Amino acid sequence: MLVWSKQFINSSEPTLLCGDLNIAHTEDDIWNPSGNRRTSGFLEHERQWFSRLLDAGWYDLLRIHEGLRKGPYTWWSNRGRARELNRGWRIDYILANQAAKDLFKSAEVMRDGGLVVSDHAPLIVDLEM
Repeated sequence: MLVWSKQFINSSEPTLLCGDLNIAHTEDDIWNPSGNRRTSGFLEHERQWFSRLLDAGWYDLLRIHEGLRKGPYTWWSNRGRARELNRGWRIDYILANQAAKDLFKSAEVMRDGGLVVSDHAPLIVDLEM
């Protein structure tokens, strides 16, 4: 994906790379980092791959909006009361090239306020076109 996505990084067209990437990039992106070091989605080589994606020129819009802090999470296990206790992972992303980042206004995880139909929460960004 890194090789494929490079064609969009320097485009003058605003481009977003969105989806469930199944990687909690940093310790701020997972509720229990120490207990998940050997868990797929938080393995060191996966996190390094994600860092290379950002180093190539993609911007993590939710992290830009939220700053360096714990969460917000986008996925919770269906076991126990993970969602209720906010013991989650941030594995869903909206990444932007520079052209899209220049239009970026805000980002939000829609965790509450309605019917829960998935173990993921929608991630929404506002771009001023």
